[in-house]
Amino acid sequence: MEDISITLTTKPGASLKASTSILIVFINGLVLSRKAWSPVISHLLSSFFDNNQQSPTLLTYDRYGQSDSNHDPTDDPSALPYGHDAYQIVSHLHQLITQFIVSSPRLSSLGTTRLVFICSSIGCPLARLYADAYADQTHISAYLFLDSMMANTDFVSIFPDPNDPEFEPDSLPDDVSLQDLQYTRSQFRKFFHPTVANAEHFDRRNLAEMLPFSDRPLLPLVAVSGNGSPDEKAPLLTVVGHDWEEFAEQCKKGTMDVLKQVINAFMNPAWANYNDGLIRLVQSPESQTPVKIARGCGHFIQKDDPEFVAKEIKHLLDSLQVSNGKHQEGA
Repeated sequence: MEDISITLTTKPGASLKASTSILIVFINGLVLSRKAWSPVISHLLSSFFDNNQQSPTLLTYDRYGQSDSNHDPTDDPSALPYGHDAYQIVSHLHQLITQFIVSSPRLSSLGTTRLVFICSSIGCPLARLYADAYADQTHISAYLFLDSMMANTDFVSIFPDPNDPEFEPDSLPDDVSLQDLQYTRSQFRKFFHPTVANAEHFDRRNLAEMLPFSDRPLLPLVAVSGNGSPDEKAPLLTVVGHDWEEFAEQCKKGTMDVLKQVINAFMNPAWANYNDGLIRLVQSPESQTPVKIARGCGHFIQKDDPEFVAKEIKHLLDSLQVSNGKHQEGA
């Protein structure tokens, strides 16, 4: 529960203590299902127990076509493997959250429930699209972005194209050959290009058009109550990036089998630049915090270090309480 202080306009000088419900929504990437959040949640619940605190309501789910969920029955069979796009997915999520709140004994209504989004990989751009689409209906108080997918790239173009007339072979690092570059581009095209199909039938081909920039659209302000009148403030946002060396190592040892020096020369700097844009999604500079690096973690941070993720979630929730307290004192 999130404690707030409200002063009625007819009773100035005396405040009423009240509580609003918090719902934490975990939004998956493409690869890991909702079950991957289980170790994180176990650590999170333990921290609440150890501090004699009640846990907020938690919601993990698999999207249509992911893990235990059925495929979307409205996908056009003639268009497969492409089915629904990101806009449709956030619509599904909104309906899920709305119905979940109605059915939950601990939550009252969408309008009185504070949402906290915990997102991994492509779940981060989905959260951004959701926030923009439903700003007038929901109150998203905080976001945790775990190694957000770079929504505005096809991943292949991050690496220089040897077939480009302006390509200069001498511009390559000394430890990266032309063959290394060509192979890396082919691997990223094979595994990550937006045209690559997935089990969800999630059509990613227009995602770059939906979110062409990492630093906009800005995340909506959050309505808060204080002194009897409505007010707004920026949501909390924590952006977490992967460990460069661990990510490069996993790219070498995994199915990608690409050289670490190629990843470190091109992919990791591009990702860091994208993350720097994400922190500017909150509208007030004083609310912006530097990107955190999950040491020893590759792309799947919740898998590589669930305790770290649980601590970041707990920190966000504690910060929400402090933030609300400061707002009430200054109201």
